[in-house]
Amino acid sequence: MSVKHSHAVPSEPLPVGEGALKAVLISNQEAPNFAMRKFTIRPGGSMPLHINLVEHEQYVLKGKAHLEIDNVTYEVQPGDVVFIPANSPHSYMTLGEEDFEFLCLIPNKPDETILIEKPG
Repeated sequence: MSVKHSHAVPSEPLPVGEGALKAVLISNQEAPNFAMRKFTIRPGGSMPLHINLVEHEQYVLKGKAHLEIDNVTYEVQPGDVVFIPANSPHSYMTLGEEDFEFLCLIPNKPDETILIEKPG
């Protein structure tokens, strides 16, 4: 059991993407079933098309972005809830001049971010 403030958890740059940061709020060592992370993508930033081996449940906290999932683009904003199935190609492109922030919960299973080349 733990209680902490999200601002006390350091964010680290992601090895892929532009202006993308991740803070692990609840790690797989702290909870038996799920991990909780907070992602921030700076204005003008993005995450390239990729898949993950596990599903993602997301809640948008701040900002706006184009979120592409399985070749469909959505404009997401605060209050939106997103489900991304395992192995579904997805990408993010921020909109506007505000950071895009979202919570992302994943099951505590092996995961990997695999970049995908977009055809064309």
